[in-house]
Amino acid sequence: MRVLIAEGEHRRYAALLREQAPELEVFASDQLIDLQHQASTCPVWLGQPDLLAALLRQGVRPHWLQSTWAGITPLLAADLPSDYRLSRAVGIFGQVMAEYVLGHLLAHQRQLFARLAAQVEQRWDNRAPQSLAGRTALIVGTGDIGLSVARFLAPFGMQFLGIASSPRHLPPFRQVAGLDELPSLAAEADYLINLLPDTPATRDIYNAELFAACKPCALFINAGRGVAVVDQALVSALQQGQLAGAVIDVCRVEPLPAGHPFWDAPRLLLTGHSAAPTDPRLLVQLFVDNLQRWRAGEALVGQVDFTRGY
Repeated sequence: MRVLIAEGEHRRYAALLREQAPELEVFASDQLIDLQHQASTCPVWLGQPDLLAALLRQGVRPHWLQSTWAGITPLLAADLPSDYRLSRAVGIFGQVMAEYVLGHLLAHQRQLFARLAAQVEQRWDNRAPQSLAGRTALIVGTGDIGLSVARFLAPFGMQFLGIASSPRHLPPFRQVAGLDELPSLAAEADYLINLLPDTPATRDIYNAELFAACKPCALFINAGRGVAVVDQALVSALQQGQLAGAVIDVCRVEPLPAGHPFWDAPRLLLTGHSAAPTDPRLLVQLFVDNLQRWRAGEALVGQVDFTRGY
C-alpha cells in the first residue's frame, strides 16, 4: 500500500515510517506539485493540514488522512470535501503541554521576569515568592491534553476546575462545567488556561466581560487557539490591571504582524506557537496503530466528526 507524506519534516517522517512499517511504499514531499502527481495513487495521507488542504483543493482525496497536528482547522473549510476519514493527532501532546504550562506558572509565581528586570536595573528584589500549592487552575478544555495537564500539576497541591462541552465528573477536577459557566468559574481562578480547539462555539469567548470577571491576580495562558481571544479586550484588561499577566502562544494571525498591540502590551509574553510541538516519533507510532484500525474497519484514535469540527 502507498502512503503519501505531506510534511515540512517529510524526510524524518518517511524514515521513521519505513522503520516501523517497512511493508509500506512511502512517497514524501513538502512541494505541492510533487504531491499532486502522487496523491491519486495513495489511499492514505499523513501530514500537516495546511499543505493537505491545498492538495484537497486540487480535486483528489484520500480514503483516510492522518493529521500531524492536533488542530485540523484548514481541513474543515467549507469548500473542502468531508467524505473521507480524518484523524487528528491525539495522545502525544499531554506531557509537553504540561511542561509548558508548569514552566510559566512557576515563572509567574517566582516572579522571574520581574527579578530579571530588577537585575538589569541593579536593584535588589527580595520579595517573597508564592507557592503553587493551594492555587486554583481553571483548565478550559478538559480533553486529552487538558486532563494530562491537570494530572501533571496535581502533585503540586493545586485545585482544578474545568470547562468542557458539557458538565461531567472527571478527577482530578473538583468540577467540570459547561461552556456557559466559564465566567463564574473564571472568577475563582488564579490561573485561567485555554486549551480549547477552534469551533464556532469557542470563538471570541475571552472578551471584555470575561476578563472583567477575573481576579486581578490571575494569569491567563492561551495555548489553544488564537480566535478564542478578543485581542483588544485582553490588551485593555492588562492595561487596566484586571489581570496580572498573560502568556500567549497562539494568535489570530501568525506570525503576529508588526504593530499588533500584543507586541508591547504590559505583562504579556508571546511564545510563538511553540507550546506543544509534534514529536515525529510519537506521531508515527500513532499512525501505525491507527493504520491497523483502519485496515480492520475500526474507529480511529482521534477520528474527527466533521459536524462537530473535532
